[in-house]
Parts: sequence; structure tokens; C-alpha cells
Amino acid sequence: GLMFCVGISIGNDPQTLKSFRSLNPRLLFLPVMTILGTLAGCAVVSLFLSHRSPSDCMAVGSGFGYYSLSSIFITEYKGAALLSNIMREIIALLCAPLLVKFFGKLAPISVGGATTMDTTLPIITRCSGQEFVIVSIFHGFIVDFSVPFLVTLFCSI
Repeated sequence: GLMFCVGISIGNDPQTLKSFRSLNPRLLFLPVMTILGTLAGCAVVSLFLSHRSPSDCMAVGSGFGYYSLSSIFITEYKGAALLSNIMREIIALLCAPLLVKFFGKLAPISVGGATTMDTTLPIITRCSGQEFVIVSIFHGFIVDFSVPFLVTLFCSI
């Protein structure tokens, strides 16, 4: 229902296509940088968790907020994966205004991970602006699409 309402909202806005065409092509790299930054952060965290390997931490981090799917793939660390992904979504929802203020309008999109095309989209739109709706949906789609591949890859290592 939420995605339907967002689609109606975007479809009724005549400026959507114009704003999509005027986007900086470098914004297409935002999902790639979100994925690489998350995996790098997970690798660093694994240095402090002596009982977890870097591939275990990166498998959990590869959920990118998509807790329903990643928790199924990571059955061995189901609790950790679920908690990690829920925390990512909650941080994006609660801290979006602060993220925009201190880190810029793209920060809540990157923090939201796979949730930026659905559950965190309304708060991102409110805090970052209507012009970032298309970027947020594109980002969420790409990151969401990568979850099964990356989680499976890191679980198999």
C-alpha cells in the first residue's frame, strides 16, 4: 500500500521526470558506495569481535536492512542478522533529520540501505527533499537486489 501511494505521488508530480533527467550521474554510484562502505565497516568491526570471522560479519551486514530475507539466508546467525538490520532501519527512521544536518542530504539514503524504497522513503523525502525520491528508490532497488547474492556469497566463504 505504501509503495502504491508513493507511486501515485511520484506519478502525479510533473517535475519528477525533469528532476530525474537533471540528476547528477554520479548519484548512480551511491548504492555501490553504500554497499562498499557497509562491507568495509563490517570488516573493521570483525577485528573487534574475535569470535566472528570477517565473512560472518560481512554476511550479517549484507542484509542492508532487509531483515526478512537476510535472516532466512543466515540461519546460523539469525538473531544477529535480524537485530543488525532492524537497528539499521530504526537509525535511518529516527536519525534522518540529524543525518541531513550533519552529513548532507544523501546520508539518510545511504544509512537506510535496502529500506530506502519503502519504509524509510517518507522520512527521507521529508528530510532530504522531494528531489531525492527518485535517487532513494533507485538506491533501494539496487541495494535490495544485491542482498541475496552478497549474503549467500559471504555465508559460503
